[in-house]
Amino acid sequence: MKILYISQYFPPEMGAPSARVAELSRHWVKDGHEVTVLTGFPNHPTGKVPASYRKKLRRVVVKENADGVNVIRTWLLPFPNRKAFERILNHTSFCVSAAITGLFLKRPDVVIATSPQLLVGLSGWWIARLKRVPFVFEVRDLWPESLVAVGMGDRNSLLYCTLAEVASFLYKRSDRIVVVSPAFQDYLIEHLQIAADKISVVQNGVETALFDPNRTDRNLKKALGLEGKFVVSYIGTMGMAHGLEKILDAAESLQQRRPEITFVFVGEGSDKEHIVSAATSRKLNNIRFVDEQPRERIPDYICASDLCLVVLKKSEVFKTVIPTKMLEFMSCGRPVLLGVEGQARKIIEDAHAGVFIRPESADDLADAVVRLAKDPQLRYELGRNGRKYVLRHFSRPQTARAYLGFLESLKEQEIPTSVAA
Repeated sequence: MKILYISQYFPPEMGAPSARVAELSRHWVKDGHEVTVLTGFPNHPTGKVPASYRKKLRRVVVKENADGVNVIRTWLLPFPNRKAFERILNHTSFCVSAAITGLFLKRPDVVIATSPQLLVGLSGWWIARLKRVPFVFEVRDLWPESLVAVGMGDRNSLLYCTLAEVASFLYKRSDRIVVVSPAFQDYLIEHLQIAADKISVVQNGVETALFDPNRTDRNLKKALGLEGKFVVSYIGTMGMAHGLEKILDAAESLQQRRPEITFVFVGEGSDKEHIVSAATSRKLNNIRFVDEQPRERIPDYICASDLCLVVLKKSEVFKTVIPTKMLEFMSCGRPVLLGVEGQARKIIEDAHAGVFIRPESADDLADAVVRLAKDPQLRYELGRNGRKYVLRHFSRPQTARAYLGFLESLKEQEIPTSVAA
C-alpha cells in the first residue's frame, strides 16, 4: 500500500504530533508498505531552523530517507509558536507549499493529513482531490474549540469563525475521519452531526521499548544537581493550554516546608519565557529548567523523576484529550500526578497509575506531591500499574496495526470518494 502522510511537524522537531507520524510511518514500512511523509523544515516551537537545514531551506524542497520512510520537506515561513499572527503565517505558508509540492508526488493509494495544524487538512484534501484517491483527515485536536480553551479569543472572533468554517469543510469533504480519543468521536457526532460510520478511533501509542523503566542514566541527577532530591517533573510543551503558573504556586508553598522537593521543567513552548521569568522574580530556588531534549533522551529524564506532572487548564474541551506524555510516563513506570478531567482521568483511574487533582488547583498539587513523597510503596505500585496498562492497551505497534487495518479496509471498499466529486 502507498500512503502519503501530510504533517507540518516531523523529527527532529519534538512533541507528540511529530513522534506519532514518525513512529506510525516506521511501523508501516516495516510491514512492507511504502510511506511518504510530506512535512516542513524543522523550526517548531522556537522558529529557528537548525543549522543543518538552513541551506536546504533555500532549495524549497528536500528529499530524505528516515528508516525507510520517504520524507519530503517543503518550504515554509519559520516563526516561533508565540504570537497569533506569526502562527497564522507559519501554518498558511506550509499549507500552500505542501499543496503545491504534493502535486508533483506520485499517486498514492490514500492521503492522510493530520492536525493539530488545521490548515494541513486543506493541503491533504486538495492533493487527494487531484490524485483522485481517498482522503483521511486525522484529528489530534478539536479546532477551533481549542482556541477558546487556551485563551486565544472567543467564539465570536474572526479567527474562531474562520477556523470553524475550515474544520466544517474538512469534516464534510473527508472520506474518513480518524480521531485519537473516543471523546473526540462523541463530540463530532453530538455537536457536528458527523455520521458515526465515518469516524474511526486510533488512539495515541507509546514506543514501549524506548520508554522503558529500566532506562536509567545514573549520572543525570548528579549532572542536574538533584542528588538527594525528590524530583517532580513537567516534561513537554510549555504552552498557554497548560496553566503552568499553578506549578509555580505549588513550588512556592513547598519551598520552605519541604526543601527536598524540586520541580524540573523540561522542554520549550510559547509560555516558557514567561514561566522562567516568573520563577526568577519569585526567587523560587526549588525549580530547575532544562532545554528541549532529543526524543531518545526523554526516557532518561522521566526515569530520573520520582513523580511526573500532566496538567491542563480547566476546560470542557480538554476533557476529551489523552495527553501522550501521560502514556509515556506510565510506560516508564512513573506515577502520574494528573490535573486533567475526562478521558485522561478515566485512564489513570482505570489503570491505578496515578493521582488525580483538580485542574488549576495549586493547593491540590502541593498536597498530592507531599503525600506521594511520603509513600514510596504507593509510588512504586502506581508506576508498575501504569507500565502494565500501557503494554496492554497503548503500545505503538498495536496502534500502528490498528490504523493500518483501517487503511487497508478503506482501500478494499473502493468507496466513492469526495475527492472525485
